[in-house]
Amino acid sequence: MAASAFLGSWGTSIAGEDYAVLQAKAAAPPNARAVRCQPMMKNVNEGKGIFAPAVVVTRNIVGKKRFNQLRGKAIALHSQVITEFCKSIGADSKQRQGLIRLAKKNGEKLGFLA
Repeated sequence: MAASAFLGSWGTSIAGEDYAVLQAKAAAPPNARAVRCQPMMKNVNEGKGIFAPAVVVTRNIVGKKRFNQLRGKAIALHSQVITEFCKSIGADSKQRQGLIRLAKKNGEKLGFLA
């Protein structure tokens, strides 16, 4: 008889003691709940960039809620300026969208979104 890498038998692996152990593990409730981390959209350049320290100080002085309101208004205003520029040069919506994404990327690099 030739040597085999299979060390068990069909009786123990399917219907024997191994099956009973597997069945007990499947029926038993888990001891601890799985901890799920909250997804966070975070700036990879947070704390970096030439304007990051000024942004952080302003956020601490004004407060997070008010700061985010002001930041939202500034971003909306900048998007309107980009839109008006695109209208004046005749750029289509894809080009406008690309410019807005570029502005966001540059804002992250400079630290405006810290």
